[in-house]
Amino acid sequence: MTPARRDRTFAIAEHMSREVAVMAGRLAQMLARSPVPAEGPLAPGLAFLSAMFEMHAGEQPPATADTRPLDRLSAYLSLTEAEVDLIVLAAMADEHEGYASVMRGVNPRSEPYATVGLAAQLACESAHQRFELRRLLEQGAAVRAGVIAVAGDGPFFERNLMLAEGLWPVLCGLDVRPPDLRALSIGVAAAGLDEWLGSADVAGAMRALEAGDPRVVFIVGDSESIATARAAALVAACELPWMAFEFGPGMAANADRLALVHALARGALPIFKLTGGDGPGPAALPRLDAFPGPAIVCARRGAAETATRLPVVVLDTPPLAAASRERMWRVMLPELAGHAPTLASRYAIEPAAVADVTRDLRARGSLNGGAIDLDAVAECVRVRSNLPIGAGVKLVRPTARWDHLVLPPDRKALLVEALNRLIHQGTVLDRWRFLNGRPGARGVRVLLSGPPGTGKTLSAEVMASSLGADLMIVDISRVVSKWIGETEKHLAQAFDAAERAQAILLFDEADALFGKRTEVSDAHDRYANLETAYLLSRLERFEGLAILSTNLKQNIDPAFLRRLEFAIDFDEPSAIEREALWRCHLPPEAPLDADVNLRELAALYPMVGGLIRNASVAAGFLAAAAGAAIGRHHLIGAIRREYEKSAKAFPGVPANIVPA
Repeated sequence: MTPARRDRTFAIAEHMSREVAVMAGRLAQMLARSPVPAEGPLAPGLAFLSAMFEMHAGEQPPATADTRPLDRLSAYLSLTEAEVDLIVLAAMADEHEGYASVMRGVNPRSEPYATVGLAAQLACESAHQRFELRRLLEQGAAVRAGVIAVAGDGPFFERNLMLAEGLWPVLCGLDVRPPDLRALSIGVAAAGLDEWLGSADVAGAMRALEAGDPRVVFIVGDSESIATARAAALVAACELPWMAFEFGPGMAANADRLALVHALARGALPIFKLTGGDGPGPAALPRLDAFPGPAIVCARRGAAETATRLPVVVLDTPPLAAASRERMWRVMLPELAGHAPTLASRYAIEPAAVADVTRDLRARGSLNGGAIDLDAVAECVRVRSNLPIGAGVKLVRPTARWDHLVLPPDRKALLVEALNRLIHQGTVLDRWRFLNGRPGARGVRVLLSGPPGTGKTLSAEVMASSLGADLMIVDISRVVSKWIGETEKHLAQAFDAAERAQAILLFDEADALFGKRTEVSDAHDRYANLETAYLLSRLERFEGLAILSTNLKQNIDPAFLRRLEFAIDFDEPSAIEREALWRCHLPPEAPLDADVNLRELAALYPMVGGLIRNASVAAGFLAAAAGAAIGRHHLIGAIRREYEKSAKAFPGVPANIVPA
C-alpha cells in the first residue's frame, strides 16, 4: 500500500470510528435513562460508551480524498438516514471489543449483536416510528440489497441486526474479501484485442458501461475463462474499477447479493464468471434485477440463460485473427518478436493465456538460466494446457523426428504440405481472405491409410512434434458406448479438449468410427447413423489438425472423404526403404557383428517398418542374453518369429546361418 493510499485509508477508518462513537453516545444516553441501577451489570458498559463518545466528541470529521464507502453505498441505494444509522448500529461489535461486550449485556440471548428492539428504543418514540422501522427492516433498500439482515428466531424485535459478511472492514477502507464470496483475481491482458475492442458491438457495450445505467452485458465464449478475461480487458479499456466473482453450484444462497454489496461499497463494476453450465439445463444467473448499475456476466457459449428484466447486451468472443495474434506475441514476448508469425500460426490462444506463458518462461529463465526459444514456449503452452481431456483420450508427448520416418519422398511432401496448411494460415486465410467466414476453415483433416506397421501413427507423432504440440489419441473402445448419446458426448469432449489444449487429434483405427452409413432397418442402425452424422458435422467445424488412421480405407464413409484436405496412402516399403528402416531401428550404440548385411536383409525379407522395429529389438535381447554382439543369425531368428506372428510364409534362411 502506498503512503498516500494508507493515509486515505486511515482517514476513512477514523471517520467511521467517529460515526460509531456518536452512536455509542446515543446508546449511553438511552441506557442512562433506563431503570437499571447505575451500580448494576450495565454500569461498566455505560461507562465505556460514554468514554468512547467523549473521546471523539471534539474531533472534526477528517477530510478524505476519496468518497467514503458508506457514502457511496448510501448514494447508490438511496438510503435514508435511519438506514445508515442501522448499518452503524449493526457494525458496532465489529468496531471494538468493548462495543461487543455492551451488546452482550443488552441482548436477550447474550449475543454480541444489536437487536431490532435496541434499534427501536434508540430511534422510536411512537408506534408509528416503530412501524416505520419494521418496514425498513422488512422492505427497505438496505435489506433488499443485503447490506443488513434481520437474523435469528423468536419475536421480531428480539432478532439480531447483522451486517453483510466482511462489509465493515470495507466501509473502513480495507480491501477485505470474505472466503465464501469466491472473488477472482484476474490480470488484464489486452495485447492483440484492439480489433475486438474496436468492433461496433463492443464499442456500444463500452458506452453503456460508462453511462452507468442498470443493464447486463453478457460475454460468451468457448469457455468461461476466455469470456472473463475478455471482460477484464473490456472494463480496463473503459478505465472503470471492477471486481470479479465466481458464481455457480455449491455457493451460499445469498452469495450473489453479497458480491453485489461488496462491489457497490468499492464503487466497482461486478463481473460474474458462471460455472456449472455442463448440466442438463443452463447455468443459473446471479440476481441482478435490483442492482442500481451495470453488471457483466461471463459464460460458456450456449450454457447460460438471459432471463432478466434488465436491458441485455450480448458480446461474442471469436478467436483472434492471425494478424492480431502476431501483434499479441510481439508485444507480450518481445524476445521472440521475429518468430511472432510462427507462434501465431501454432497457438490460437487468448492474450490471458499468453500472459501466463510469458510469466512461466521468464520464471524458468531466472531460475535455471534457460533460453527463451520456440521449444521453451511449446513446453510452457503444454503445461498451461494440461486440462481434463475426458474419457477415451490418451495424451502423448511426441518425441519422433523426421529422420525417424522412412517414407517415399512424395508421401513426406504431402505431410509437409498438410503442416503448411496450419503454418501459413495468416497469409492465405487472413490476408488473402480465402474461405472467409467458413466454419472450420482453420482446421486440417488428414487420412492416413495403409497396411499395419507402415508408419501411419509415427507420421502423426512426427507432425505433432514439428508443431510443438501434444498428440491426443482417441481410444475407440472407450469412446463408443451402447448408451444413446454417450458416444457423441465422449467425442465432443475429445474435440473440445484438443481445441483447448492446442493438441493434434488422432483417430486410430478410424474405420470403426467413420464407417459407412447403412439403410435403417432397426433402432441400432438409426442411432449409428446419428453418430456418423454428428462426426461429419463436428469434424468439419474442428479448428485444428485431425488425423484419421485406418487399415481399411474402403470402409470409410465417402462423406468423410469429401471433407478431408489430404488422403495419404502408405504402401509397404521398397527394398531401399527397408534398408533405411533397419538402419533407423538399430541404434549406433548397438554392437553389430561383421556378418550383418542390412542390404541383404532388406532384399530377402519384405517387411513393414513395425515388424522391422520388433525384429530389431528382439535381436538385441537375443544377443544380450548370449553375451555377444548382434549377429546375422540373431536378426534372422527374430525375423522368423515376426513372420510366424503375422501368419505369413517365412522366405527361408540363407546358407551358412545357425539359428539363434
